[in-house]
Amino acid sequence: MAGSNDELEVLAPINALFDECGRLKNFAMLKDIQLDIPEFSSFSDLPPYNLKNYSETLTLEELRFSSISDYQYEILKPQIDIFENIAIAKFRLKQKGMLVDNKSFTGKQIIINGRATFVLIKKESWKIIHFHLDQIPE
Repeated sequence: MAGSNDELEVLAPINALFDECGRLKNFAMLKDIQLDIPEFSSFSDLPPYNLKNYSETLTLEELRFSSISDYQYEILKPQIDIFENIAIAKFRLKQKGMLVDNKSFTGKQIIINGRATFVLIKKESWKIIHFHLDQIPE
């Protein structure tokens, strides 16, 4: 379990992604916690499957989180490795909520058990520069 101050600092932008953006829909926060550099990248098991850059990632995160109401998440068994100004965070991720179809006004309860890897760089604070999310069978 992550517990040192350094590990908690590394987890802060990751928690902000899921809490501020996912749960509270504060999408402006995305630009504060992710670093807009050419090397930024993300990918997941949701389409589109290609490696995404910063602007594509922000757009897809907003679309994803805006379509889930009553969003909840839990970071399980985090492992944090810090190498001076680079950190790697690996953990299991449980997400749940109501996937809403705004056109038909219907919703479907979802529970996603997954795993996540985040790479962060420390500038003045820790910023996300890469992440990979995917589902795993329960």
